[in-house]
Amino acid sequence: MGKKHLVMVRRDKTPVRLIVINTAIFVVLALAFCGIFMLAQGFNPVSIYAQMFAAAFGSFSGFTESIVTAIPLMLCGLGVSVAFKMNLNNIGAEGQYAMGALTATGFMLFGPSVPGPLQIPVMIIIATLTGAVWSLLAAIPRAFWNVSETIVTLMLNYVALLLLDYLCYGPWKAAGGLNLPYSAKIPKTAYLPTIFGSEINVGFIIAIVVAIFMYWFFKYTTTGYQISVIKHSITAAKYAGINVKKNIIIVMLISGALAGMTGAVQVCGVLHRLQPKLPNNAGFTAIVIAYLSKFNPIVVILVSIFFGGLSLGSYTVQTLGVPSQVAIMIQGSILIFVLAGEIFNRFKFKRVGEHETVNTIE
Repeated sequence: MGKKHLVMVRRDKTPVRLIVINTAIFVVLALAFCGIFMLAQGFNPVSIYAQMFAAAFGSFSGFTESIVTAIPLMLCGLGVSVAFKMNLNNIGAEGQYAMGALTATGFMLFGPSVPGPLQIPVMIIIATLTGAVWSLLAAIPRAFWNVSETIVTLMLNYVALLLLDYLCYGPWKAAGGLNLPYSAKIPKTAYLPTIFGSEINVGFIIAIVVAIFMYWFFKYTTTGYQISVIKHSITAAKYAGINVKKNIIIVMLISGALAGMTGAVQVCGVLHRLQPKLPNNAGFTAIVIAYLSKFNPIVVILVSIFFGGLSLGSYTVQTLGVPSQVAIMIQGSILIFVLAGEIFNRFKFKRVGEHETVNTIE
């Protein structure tokens, strides 16, 4: 018998249990990595993490506030996940979110009068359609001329955010608003109702319904199956007669629509007005959430709550002198570590003989 050596070979199938365990391990490693930097700054990372967790999830009020913070992350995360399901990179959720908020608020402040019961649905519909149309600016060039949707959606973010700033600092700035760059408030009849006797608004229910619908859509519809085929092989999809161009546009429309909807939900449910930098990087954080969730819409909801709590906790520990940017550091570290750990989901160690043929990592 020849000598055996240790190599990494491709797994035929990765058990869900292994994915969960590996993800948990690498999240802990990411937290430990961030802890090194906290120690270097003279902070006790265990104490900092404990206080962040207590602030976000240690009380009913903290937990509800974490959910409120997570609602825009949920909707943007679901939107980004739709695109990634077909290997399309919608990096423009930030801009689609901003445009949805902008048009919905603008219609309510300057558009024709709408009866009270219809105000919330109208704002949500307008924001959803705006996000979808904004995404088309990237979807059409991608579908017909193979222009990178990554670059186009990224650039459109700056257009949307600069337009938002211009309106808030300029023509839409509220009179008598203590010189702050905010628009006037929308009517109280357009405020989203809260649930569970807390600050959580109906946007949370909307996000859950959307997640359930997306799960059903990808698992049980013909279009969902076609998207899966295109993801794995465009050549095979074309050979099977699947219209790839049409599906690119459908996927980007849905992705942009959900990001745009976020704008109306946030304005109606939390802010009740337009303000600069309104998305607050939710569109970019959604990319991290989508990857960590493996594009599973149900998992997106859970991961978003974790990130909402992380953001809330990071602001709480500022009283100890810890920079609020610690949340961004943790989010980025978690993404990098989990992506690095993905290799253990796809491959495993195996002892093989000198002349044994295996599907190795090379």
